[in-house]
Amino acid sequence: MLLPSRTAVLNQMYDQKEVDVTQIMEKLKVQYGHEKQFNEKLYLEHMMALEANGLVELTSYDLDDNDKLVIYYKITNDGMTTVDKYVDKKYRSV
Repeated sequence: MLLPSRTAVLNQMYDQKEVDVTQIMEKLKVQYGHEKQFNEKLYLEHMMALEANGLVELTSYDLDDNDKLVIYYKITNDGMTTVDKYVDKKYRSV
């Protein structure tokens, strides 16, 4: 069983200090990479939606070697509580 994409993103962040969209996508590629919606634009929208709902927070941002903006997020206590409540332990941290 696959979790909904946004829930999978939150679940993947559960035990991470901070991550960016590319790192999340690398971790989820095996399970979600075949989906048409598996693209950086949509996953950035997932992160922003999770941030708007107080489940993750922006920690920092920087430019990579190609002058592309990289935004780092970390899960909040509310985000952890949400994972604890809605994600069965057998699905934790993909």
